[in-house]
Amino acid sequence: MKISRFLLPALFLFLKTQAQTPARQHLTLWHNRPANQWVEALPIGNGRLGGMVFGGVQDDHIQFNEATLWTGGPREYQREGAAQYLPQIRQLLADGKQAEAEKLAQETFMGRQSNETDYVQKKEAWLTRVRNLSTVAANPTVATFDDRDWKTMQVPTAEGWEKAGLEGLDGAVWFRTTFDLLEAWAGKDVILDMGRIRDQDFTYLNGELIGSDEGIAKNRRYKIPAAKLRTGKNQLAIQVINLFDKGGFIGVKTSQPTLVVYPVGQQPTDGVPLRRPFHYWIQDGNPPASPRYQADYQPFGDLWLHVKDQEQATNYRRELDLTTALSRVSYTVKGVRFTREYLVSAPDQVMAVHLTASQPGKISFEASLDSPHAGSSVRQIDNQTIALLVQVKNGALRGESLLRIQTRKGQIRVSAGKLIISGADEATLYLTAGTNFKNYKDVSGDPATMSQQPLQALRTKRFDTVKADHIREYQSYFNTLSLDLGHSPNEQLPTDERLQQVDQTPDPALAALYVQYGRYLLISASRPGRTGVLAQPANLQGIWNDLLTPPWGSKYTTNINLEMNYWPAEMLNLPACYEPLFTAIDELVESGRKTARAHYKARGWVLHHNTDLWRGTAPINASNHGIWVSGGAWLSHHLWEHYCYTQDRTFLQKRAYPIMKEAAQFFVDFLVNDPKTGWLISTPSNSPEHGGLVAGPTMDHQLIRDLFKNCVAASELLDTDVAFRDTLKTMYSQIAPNQIGRHGQLQEWLQDIDDPNDHHRHVSHLWGVYPGTDISWDETPELMKAARQSLLERGDEGTGWSLAWKINFWARFRDGNHAYNMLKLLFRPAISPEGTTGGGSYPNLFDAHPPFQIDGNFGGASGIAGMMLQSQDKRGAAQRGAAQRGAAQLLDLLPALPSALPTGYINGICAQGGFVLNIRWQNGHLTGVDVTSKAGQPCVLRYGDKQINLTTETGKTYRFNGDLKVL
Repeated sequence: MKISRFLLPALFLFLKTQAQTPARQHLTLWHNRPANQWVEALPIGNGRLGGMVFGGVQDDHIQFNEATLWTGGPREYQREGAAQYLPQIRQLLADGKQAEAEKLAQETFMGRQSNETDYVQKKEAWLTRVRNLSTVAANPTVATFDDRDWKTMQVPTAEGWEKAGLEGLDGAVWFRTTFDLLEAWAGKDVILDMGRIRDQDFTYLNGELIGSDEGIAKNRRYKIPAAKLRTGKNQLAIQVINLFDKGGFIGVKTSQPTLVVYPVGQQPTDGVPLRRPFHYWIQDGNPPASPRYQADYQPFGDLWLHVKDQEQATNYRRELDLTTALSRVSYTVKGVRFTREYLVSAPDQVMAVHLTASQPGKISFEASLDSPHAGSSVRQIDNQTIALLVQVKNGALRGESLLRIQTRKGQIRVSAGKLIISGADEATLYLTAGTNFKNYKDVSGDPATMSQQPLQALRTKRFDTVKADHIREYQSYFNTLSLDLGHSPNEQLPTDERLQQVDQTPDPALAALYVQYGRYLLISASRPGRTGVLAQPANLQGIWNDLLTPPWGSKYTTNINLEMNYWPAEMLNLPACYEPLFTAIDELVESGRKTARAHYKARGWVLHHNTDLWRGTAPINASNHGIWVSGGAWLSHHLWEHYCYTQDRTFLQKRAYPIMKEAAQFFVDFLVNDPKTGWLISTPSNSPEHGGLVAGPTMDHQLIRDLFKNCVAASELLDTDVAFRDTLKTMYSQIAPNQIGRHGQLQEWLQDIDDPNDHHRHVSHLWGVYPGTDISWDETPELMKAARQSLLERGDEGTGWSLAWKINFWARFRDGNHAYNMLKLLFRPAISPEGTTGGGSYPNLFDAHPPFQIDGNFGGASGIAGMMLQSQDKRGAAQRGAAQRGAAQLLDLLPALPSALPTGYINGICAQGGFVLNIRWQNGHLTGVDVTSKAGQPCVLRYGDKQINLTTETGKTYRFNGDLKVL
C-alpha cells in the first residue's frame, strides 16, 4: 500500500509522539507473601479510620485505628506562675550558666503533668504494697519456690516485654531463672550481668537480696561474694518494677554478652549464661497512673479472619493500588482463585473487606475482633453483627467498633463472639468505630454515633456501590496530579525486593511511586472533615499505630515533624488535606494564649515542641529541649503559604491573618535585647533538639523574621493594622541576623561554636533555606554558600525524616544529583539482610526513623517535587517584607533535575501565585510547560538562563516550548 506524500509528515510526527510518550506508571505497592510484621502490612485509611492489611492466607489480620482514641483527657497544660522565673532563667543564660538555667527551668518552668498532685504518695503506697512479700501467698524469692505454673519469656526483649506478649503492661513482674556455678569458680566472687532493665529491679540470689537499681541507662552488674554462692545450681528471682512505657530486660546496644555470670577479673565472654527462657508472673499490673506531660495516640483493635484448609496456597499476591486506594490479596487453592479487597470509605465512614472466589459456595471463614486495651470486650449485637468495646486505661476516652457481615448465599451464625460464615458465594465485612470525643475540651460524646449510624445506611447498599463511591471520592483528590519519571525492569519486582535493588539498578519509577505514595498517605490520613466527622491532622504516624506506648507518643512534634507532614499538600495539589491541620491550629491558638500568659506574661499565643489531641502547648519533657517557643511561628508559615498558593483573600482575612497576628504579638512581647550585641533575640529557647537551653538560636530568628515579614505583607494586602505593621517592620530589622562562622558555616547559635564533626540529625539553622525563604541564591548567595557548608559538615547520613529534609535542602541548593543521592538513602532498606536497622524505608515504604515516622514519606515526596519546580521567590518587589503588590511570582522550572531522571513529565504541580503547571523534559532538558493561572497574577518563568515575563488572566492556560517560546 502506498502512503500519500502529504500524509508522511503527519505519520512521522504521530509515530515520534507515540515513541516519546512514557508508558503508564504502575502505581502499585505489592508483595508475594503475607506481612510478618507491622511495617510490612499495607496502610488504608479515610482520614478518621485507618487499617494495616497483613493479608495472611489462613489467618488474615487487619489492625485498625480511629483518629480520636488517645490517652489522657481535657485539662490545663500551662503552669501558672512560671513567668516569674523567666527573668532569672534569661540572666543565667546571659551569664553563660547553661546547666543552672536548665535546672531552674526544669524545676519551675515546664508545663503541668497529669496526676502530678498526689502521684508521689500513691506511688509510694503502691510500691510498699508490692514490695511487702508477706502479702504474696508463697515467697517467689526462695530457692524452693515452685514456678512451674508460671509462663515463660525469652529474654532480653530489646523493645520491652510489650514485644513478648505483655503489650500495655505496667506494674510489678517477677522473673525466675538459674545458673550453674562451675566447680573451678568455688571461692571466687562473681559478677552477675543482666544488662539494662526498665525501670527498677530487686534482684535476689538464693532468697537473699543482692542488688537493686533504677533507670534504663544503668547496666545491672552486681558483684556477688563467694560466700553467697553455691556450687551447682543457684536460683535468681528478680522483681521488675515498671511504672510506665516499656518494661523488662532490654539487654545492651553492644555485642557484649549479657545475662551471664563470670568471675571477677575475667570477661563476660568467659561467663556462664543464665538459664533461658525466664519464668515470669505478673504480681500487680495496676500501678498508679504516671504523670504525663502529654497524651499518646492509641490503637483501637484488630480484625481477624480465620480460613480453614488453605495451607497449599499458590500464586499469592498482596497489593495496594494507589490509583483507587484499594488493597487486594489473591491466591489459588486447589484450582480456586480467592480474592479479598480492602478499603476505607470516606463517604460511608466504614472499613470494608470483600471476599470472593472463582467458584460458587467457596467462601467460608470466621471473623473476630479483639484489642490490646486491657478489659476490652466483644458482644453480639444481632445474628450478623458483633461489637468491640474499649476503654483507654486511666483515660477519658472509650470506643465502640461494630463488625457486620453481608453475604450472597451461604450461612451466617454468631458463636463465642465470632462471626462464622460457611458456603457463601461472596461476603463483605463492614467495620466501623467511634469514641466519646467531641472536641479537645469535651468528651461527652456517644461512641455509638460513629459506629452504628454508618451501618444503618449500608443495610440496603451493595459493596459494588460502596466501592464505586469510595473510588470516586478518593480520586477527586488523587487524580489532580500525575507524573512519569522513566521506567526500568525493577518495576516488575515486589516492592521489598525493589528497595533491595536501589543501589545496584536505576529505578526512576520508584521516585514517581514514592511521590504518589506520599500523596496517597496524606489523603488517607488527613481528609477534610464531613458533617458529623471529626477531622484530625496527620500525627507522627499518620493515622496508623499498633502500640499502646508508641514511639514519641505518636503525637504531633511541632519542631519539624508535624510541619513536614504537610509539605506536599500545596505543591502536590492536595490543598484540601490541610483542613484538619488548620482546624487544629484554631484550637492551639486558644490553649496557646494561656501558655503565653502563664509562662511569658505575653500577649498572643505560643506553641512549644509538641502537642496532642488535647492541644497542650506548654513546654514538656526536659528543659534542655522542651523549651522551644517557635511552633506557632512555623504553623503560621503554613497558613501564609496556603494563601500564597491559592490567593484566597477570604481565607487570609478571616482565618490566617488573625492567627498570624497573634503569633507575632507573642514575639513582640517575648523578644529582648541581647546585652552583648544589642540585637533582639529569642531567649530562652533551643535549637531543636540540639545544644541545650540557649539564648538566640538561629532557627528561632529565621522563623520570627518569616512571621513578621508575612504579617506585614498580609496587613498591607488587607489594608489593616498600620501601627502594628510599623512595629513589626522596625523589630524585623533589629532581630539577630544570620551569621557566617569561622568554618565558613552558617552559625546555629549566636556564638560561633559549631563543630564540623557534628552529625546531629536536626539541621534546624537551615530552616531559612527550606522551607523558609530567609536565605536564597538570588538574594543572599553568601549565606546560601554558608548554609551549604553547614549541610556538608552535618553529613548525608541521618534518620528517615532527616534524610527527607536534606533532599529538600539540596533541591533548594539546585544540586539535583546530591538531592537524588539523598533520595537513594531514603529508599535504603531500613532492615538490612543482617538484621540491623537504620534510617530509610520499611518493606511497605513507610519511612524509618527508625522506628516508623510518616514525616519522611511526606518530606521525601516534597523533595522530589522541589527538583522539578520551585516558586518561593518573587520578582519586582520594592522591599523585602512588603506586600509586593504587582510583584511577579518566579516559577523556577527544573531547578534541580538529577541526571538519574533525564526524561519525564509532571502534570498538576502547583506554584505560589495561584498557578498549576504541566512540565515535560527529555534528555535532561525542558521540552515544554503549560501554565494555568487560577488567580490572574503575573509570573516569571525561568529555566536555566532563560526567562519570560507573563501577565495572566484567571482561568487561562499558557503553553511554551523548551526555549520558553509561546506555542
